[in-house]
Amino acid sequence: MIYHHTKSKGDLGVLKAKLDLYLQGFLILSPETEHAPFDLVIYKDGVFKSVQVKYRNLNRNGVLQIPFRSSYSTSKGVITKMVDKANIDIYAVYCPQTDSCYYFDPKHFNRCISLRVKTSLNNQQQGIRLADDFKKVP
Repeated sequence: MIYHHTKSKGDLGVLKAKLDLYLQGFLILSPETEHAPFDLVIYKDGVFKSVQVKYRNLNRNGVLQIPFRSSYSTSKGVITKMVDKANIDIYAVYCPQTDSCYYFDPKHFNRCISLRVKTSLNNQQQGIRLADDFKKVP
């Protein structure tokens, strides 16, 4: 088996999101191509939602930083593109340090979102988004 580190992390993120979404009562549909603007479609109560899954590690401050961009390599180098939020209803972010998925609508945020898992050293409360508040699909 060929091992590709980035691809393997992405696959693990999708697998963890599928399990968590299933446990939340969603029917999970997978596109037949890697080139779709989303990784999954979920269905519940007559509503379909497109889902983009990301694998993110905590930074040293206990924060998940999720930029709304994607990168890929070509023969000309690495290409970075901003995500077209019109194609995505839900972001699902898997964090291996917490073994949890976090969900949000990317249209409610600008260029990125930061979710705090650990309490800040100065116990700041204002302007903080706690990751635990994002464990269910909105």
